[in-house]
Amino acid sequence: MIVMRHNKVDLKPNTKLRDAVSQYTRSSKFAQLSGAVQAKYDSTLQRVCSTKVQNGAELGNVKLSDIRFKHVTYAYDRWTDNNGPSAANYMATCLSIVLNTAIRHEAIIANPVSQLQRKSEKPRRVKWAKDDVRSFLTTAYSEWRWRSIGLILHMAYEWGQRIGDMRLLKWEDIDFESQRVDITQSKRGAEVHLPVPDELLAMLEAQRVDFGFQDYVAPRVKPNHSGYSPYTAIEIHTQVNNIKAKAGLDPKLQARDLRRTAITEMAEAGVDLVGIMQVSGHQNPNSVKPYLVNTFSGASAALSKRRGTEDGL
Repeated sequence: MIVMRHNKVDLKPNTKLRDAVSQYTRSSKFAQLSGAVQAKYDSTLQRVCSTKVQNGAELGNVKLSDIRFKHVTYAYDRWTDNNGPSAANYMATCLSIVLNTAIRHEAIIANPVSQLQRKSEKPRRVKWAKDDVRSFLTTAYSEWRWRSIGLILHMAYEWGQRIGDMRLLKWEDIDFESQRVDITQSKRGAEVHLPVPDELLAMLEAQRVDFGFQDYVAPRVKPNHSGYSPYTAIEIHTQVNNIKAKAGLDPKLQARDLRRTAITEMAEAGVDLVGIMQVSGHQNPNSVKPYLVNTFSGASAALSKRRGTEDGL
């Protein structure tokens, strides 16, 4: 959870967006949000501020009074190209919240995000091929600087979990003797209890040799002022892009797609909804259905089972 100081917001026309974001995330209004929402807003706004606009400057360095519709549309198009419409719309919403705060404090008179024509959020269907996963992990594990990033994505894929939960996983959550991990998901508090397969166990044991002295399973490989703290969401996003580039993978692949990939693979293997939910932590079957894709192999397996039943009559 983000530690709040409840500072008074004091925005001016010449306040840079990055400073406006900093004030907002330390405000009493921001403090009213849940810890999970605070973390998501904060990481998203960091990505918003780091977006390059037309002149090559970062959006976060633009003064509030200088932010124009052209900046917003250019940034939005980049977010859409890199992350898809759903993520782009969320980033635009977070930016809009800060700009509306600036309006209330009379730093600006209009919010250019309000003029934005947002793209429809069709369900994202991107799925990693097994060769893509193998290539990514091989590349990540080949360099010390990327080892924790590789492990975060390895765990997310193997267990069908969210990247955010994997980056915060602690050694106390893993029972090496029984090869079991107990995860309390941050989004809705669901608890899942999963086996640790041999290949992943070997990587975790190697990681424990080097990082078992502190709490987190996959911390920064080099300590910062906070010690061996977890990577932030934006740091993971940046490093994943670097690894994908070196591995020659499609830039459209995202770390968050690994959870969908794992769930889809389970469905294609014939795992029923109850089994999938025990792994994914979903509490409503309808929440799982968007992850499922109609496939020839899945349809063939279903019809084969049907014919087998009929043959037995």
